[in-house]
Amino acid sequence: MDLNRLLEVLRVSLRLGLTSFGGPIAHLGYFREEYVKRRKWLTEESYADIVALCQFLPGPASSQVGIAIGIGRAGLLGGLLAWVGFTLPSVVLLMAFAYALHGVDVRDAGWLHGLMIAAVAVVAQAVWGMAAKLANGKTTAAIAITSAVAALLVPSPFVQAGIIAASGLLGWRCLRADNAGAADILPSPIGRRTGAWFLAAFGALLLALPLLRAAVPNHAIALFDGFYRAGALVFGGGHVVLPLLQQSVVPAGWMTDGQFLAGYGAAQAVPGPLFTLAAYLGFASGPAPNGVAGGLLAVAAIFLPAYLLVAGALPFWHVIRARPAFRSALAGVNAGVVGILAAALYDPVWTSAVRAPSDFGLALIAFGLLTVWKLPPWLVVAVSALGGLALPYL
Repeated sequence: MDLNRLLEVLRVSLRLGLTSFGGPIAHLGYFREEYVKRRKWLTEESYADIVALCQFLPGPASSQVGIAIGIGRAGLLGGLLAWVGFTLPSVVLLMAFAYALHGVDVRDAGWLHGLMIAAVAVVAQAVWGMAAKLANGKTTAAIAITSAVAALLVPSPFVQAGIIAASGLLGWRCLRADNAGAADILPSPIGRRTGAWFLAAFGALLLALPLLRAAVPNHAIALFDGFYRAGALVFGGGHVVLPLLQQSVVPAGWMTDGQFLAGYGAAQAVPGPLFTLAAYLGFASGPAPNGVAGGLLAVAAIFLPAYLLVAGALPFWHVIRARPAFRSALAGVNAGVVGILAAALYDPVWTSAVRAPSDFGLALIAFGLLTVWKLPPWLVVAVSALGGLALPYL
């Protein structure tokens, strides 16, 4: 076990957890900048492979990408530390919100609007960079453009899965293997037998927890079951999980709609994955365990499926990725992912952030700071937050 690598993974992911505002699509931009461009832990192609894999899996896609990179860098413990670092800041902040800022509405705060504009610049940079590498031919560009149009016309996580599958089929039929991304594969330190055990554990928990909940009337079991199912059954992550979470905590009487929406507003104001809203919900839950214990239990439950699925799928992805025919298909998938990200750049990232010409101006400034002046993303985020505070006075 390489202690230095483990600490490095924790340190880098913690910094990302402190600075990654803007939702899962923006997180992928931050990850690409840190892991691919700056640290060169993996290539653009390997990063796109991981993104494509995590798009196929239910759960929080950006967190799963971080876990996969951590596993590739420092083994299973590295994946765990990558998750801890990325989620810890927002977990702490949201439990603090639950304790001290209950009921405060932050959704219309100027600085929060500035963070949303920063996400526009981050995602635009990611789409531009990935398109230059992964959709730079006529066929791959056509796949990317078609995927973007389809994702915009029918915005659904299930449609996105269909787009990725169709892109893979087009790549398999239309792209030559030796021009499709070669053999640059992120190595997996996990064997296939171990991966199969992780996948079996995922399925066993999904089936057993509801039965245990019905047999044993215990709030801790009910809490774990509700949040585990939310993490296991949602494709697309982010805001898509909100209905399942609300359904888990409000009808059961664990909290009111107002409490839930206050937590959702707070979750928009903190960095890291939106799934850490579970920390607020577990902390503010009426029955015990609540408080810190409830928050940590809810967070562990909602993210456990993501870890089990990534650790289980990576060994098999590593094997099939080496096949020439699969490389052709994957080149098509990568182009499709570029299209999906381009669609997400417009809706919801652009449409939710750019509401006036002044917003567009701030987004251009942030994009220029990232691409021309090469400022680090966290500094661009800070500048955008200050700009968001100033926009109402312009």
